[in-house]
Formats: sequence, structure tokens, C-alpha cells
Amino acid sequence: MEWLIGLACSAGIAGTAYSKRLLSGSGFFAAVMLGTVMYALGSAVWFGSLIAFFVSSTLWSKWKKHAKEEAESGYEKTGRRDAGQVLANGGLGLLLCAANWACPHPLWWYAFLGVMAAVTADTWATEIGGLSRTPPRSIKTGRRVPPGTSGGVSGLGVAASLAGGLFIGAVAWMLLAVPGQSAPDAAAAALRPVAWVGIAGLAGIIGSLADSWIGATWQQMYRCVACSREIEQARHCGRPAVRIRGRAGWNNDAVNVAGSLAGGTSAVSLALALGLAGM
Repeated sequence: MEWLIGLACSAGIAGTAYSKRLLSGSGFFAAVMLGTVMYALGSAVWFGSLIAFFVSSTLWSKWKKHAKEEAESGYEKTGRRDAGQVLANGGLGLLLCAANWACPHPLWWYAFLGVMAAVTADTWATEIGGLSRTPPRSIKTGRRVPPGTSGGVSGLGVAASLAGGLFIGAVAWMLLAVPGQSAPDAAAAALRPVAWVGIAGLAGIIGSLADSWIGATWQQMYRCVACSREIEQARHCGRPAVRIRGRAGWNNDAVNVAGSLAGGTSAVSLALALGLAGM
């Protein structure tokens, strides 16, 4: 029954996104697979956290979209999310959910919470921070960089990343009110609301900043031969761009995975420091 419920819910949500051109065909199938398996192996708390990320990020991506077009024009991927983007943002979370199903332990949950907080924080930082009236600064050098530059951060973006992480923690806590749900760290009832929200908020901002640092250091970047703009795309202005820095294979999806891993690791570390892992 869990598989059927997961399939129905995932297909309904992904189908709506596909009809509104928010997901490509490959993105639709990846989202359905991801959601179905996560619901079947996890619970409403795990599945709902994933959906909270997807829905909130989609809404923010559409908010004042025209005002963000210039910054987004240099991104490797924009518009409809494909399978690579779906798996980069949710694949690690699915592996953690499966690990908890096979060998239950509270640390799997905290790692998952940190991963989902990180991908949400990073997406919110990109979508909301792109509207900052103050030009971003490079996370490495502190110098001002054009909007949309990989590794660029702004005050608005950092605030948005913190809000995104806190949002995931709050959603996870509220999902415990669903009938029949039990917390992955069931013995930590007294601390759970503060712990979950606080850990998610910190893990989110750590993961988002790690994403920015890796993007500024390792991500493949190119320069357009026509407009001289630094971009993530191998082609721009209808012409091949020149690679100027970065490591082979480190595209936007790889950077997102690394940032989410940083968020998950930090959440586990925080849970251990607070003594929640054995509760």
C-alpha cells in the first residue's frame, strides 16, 4: 500500500510540475521514482520534507522571474528541472532514507535533515539572493562580482539560505502531527522542536556556503567569446565558450551534491554534539 500511495502522490505532484513546464520529461520520471521509493521506505516525515523542498523551491523560482533573467542567463541549467537536477538535490536523501530502512538509527535522520536543509537553503539563496540590490561578493576574495557569478554571495542570499534551512526543520517537526507518525529520534521528544529546527537552520547555511565555496573553487567555468561574460555554460551567445577554470566533471549538479553532503555531515555533527544520536 505504501508503494501505491507514494506513486500516486509523487505522480500527482510531478505531473502538475510537468504540465506547468517546471520539470522536463526525464525530471518527471526521476521525481516520481524518488518520491515513490522515499515514501515506501520512509514515512510522511521523510517524504514530506522532500516535497517541502520541491514545492517551495519551485515557487521561489517563479517569483519575480523576469527580474532574475540576467543573473540566470549564465547558469548551466535554468527553467525546467531535468533528471540530473532532481537526483542531485534528492538522490543523497533517498540513499539515507534507504539506509535508515535497512538499518534504523537516528543519525540517518539527522543526515537526511541536513541534506534537505542544505539543498533548500542553496536554492532559496539563489532564487531570493538573485534579487539583491547590492552586488554579490566572491566568497573566496570578497570582491564584488556580477549577479549570477558562481561563488557569489550577498546578505540577502545568506539570510534566505538560513530561512530555507529553518523552513525544512519546521516542516519536519509539523509533519509529526500526521496520524500514525513517529519521530526517527523518538526518545528526544522534549528537545525535538528546538533541535530539529536549529540543526536544520545551521546545516542549511553551512551546506549553502559550502556549495558557494566549491562553486568558486572547483566548478567548471567558461568565458563567452562574444560578450566576455563568465558563465557556467559551454555555449553562450550561440557560440562555444572558452573554459577558464574548474575541475573536469565538476558541473552544477556535482557541486549541489557536494553542498548537500556538507549539510548532512554538519547536521550529524551537531546531533552528536547535542547528545541526540543515542537518545
